[in-house]
Amino acid sequence: MKSLGPLLAALAVLATAMLGAQTYAPYGTTTAVGIALGAASIAAMSLSLVLAARPRLVERLFGGLDRMYGVHKWLGITALALMIGHNTLEPDLEDVVRETRVGEFASDLGEVALNGFIGLLLISWIKRIPFTRLELPWPIWRFSHRFTGLLFAVVAFHQLAVDKPAGIDGTLGLYLNAFSLAGLAAWLFTQFIAPFVRPRTFMLERVDRHGPVTELTLRPEGRAMRWRAGQFAFVSATDAGMAEPHPFTIASAPNADGSLCFGIKALGGWTRRLPQRLAPGQRLRIEGPYGRFVFRKRVRRQVWLAGGIGITPFLAWAEALTDADRQDITLVWAVATRAEAFAANRLAAIAARHPGLTVHIVASAEDGRPTAQRLVQLVAFPLRESQLFYCGPTGLRDAIVSGLAAMGQRPRRVHSEAFELR
Repeated sequence: MKSLGPLLAALAVLATAMLGAQTYAPYGTTTAVGIALGAASIAAMSLSLVLAARPRLVERLFGGLDRMYGVHKWLGITALALMIGHNTLEPDLEDVVRETRVGEFASDLGEVALNGFIGLLLISWIKRIPFTRLELPWPIWRFSHRFTGLLFAVVAFHQLAVDKPAGIDGTLGLYLNAFSLAGLAAWLFTQFIAPFVRPRTFMLERVDRHGPVTELTLRPEGRAMRWRAGQFAFVSATDAGMAEPHPFTIASAPNADGSLCFGIKALGGWTRRLPQRLAPGQRLRIEGPYGRFVFRKRVRRQVWLAGGIGITPFLAWAEALTDADRQDITLVWAVATRAEAFAANRLAAIAARHPGLTVHIVASAEDGRPTAQRLVQLVAFPLRESQLFYCGPTGLRDAIVSGLAAMGQRPRRVHSEAFELR
């Protein structure tokens, strides 16, 4: 199912290109290809804006919001490449169209939009300045991202008003108009409607600090949020002057009163400021839930591998275990020092209630870096007969999985989230 979304997006862009080429084929190959590239770029950018609106109904087609955002990114890059191609193979229709002032103005605006998109999409794509360790500050990156919809409106006007040959088939125009409306509607919803209708208000009850990790306990004001263990939500703290929403995994299982917890590690400017600015009694805005990294009851043997703050979804999974759950589960939590294992006592208490759950904490400072060999030693059953669930740095995941494969112990399936923004 998670491959269906990317496939449908690719087919939509390809179909637009084919329709553009077919419609303008009578005017020469160069013109047909140029129109095809331009039409496909509109489709790609429209779909990118739609996915940026985080539509929950299609999230499962992509296997989660993390992967949906990955498709959103590559659609934007594809749109940029197609725009450049369209500008390079500029359609030659001067002899077959009746030029108007509006059409000439629309043509000139196309150049403006192209240059603007090149700047914005390069910012969105690169983020880090090449050959340096300097990163574009998140607020600047996000602020520049908001202009994408305005430039897309210029592109929509360009395709609508640019001069066209008399008697041209109108199917392509209808198709592009539909994409234009969808993209603009998605952008308007994202910028001006979603911030007011999606988030729920929560009251901050507790702030617990464990070195670089801050645990927040919140209770809902009004209607509670329903989530599944392992999902995440976007958090913003307007009262604390931190209105930009950031995504974090909900580190607790669903319960009757709707209260929830987050475990947040100081990794950037926003998360470093968070502990100093928050205090019990403040209101936070929570939007969600999102994600499909959830506990799978039907998997008999499971290995949960967490790297650092990647323990948060497994905390929720462990809390969600019931007496009816009879799986064999080994949780391995890799941390730098044992002092960073802020939830060690909590996990030990859960493991004491569930004989099928075994918890190991591997501290690199004392035990060395976690390796595939060490993982095989810690797990009581063959890993090749289990499924591995991972949350943490991608480098650790890749090293462990490749090491297991070399040992003939590659798990039947490896599950992980691709959402690195958190």
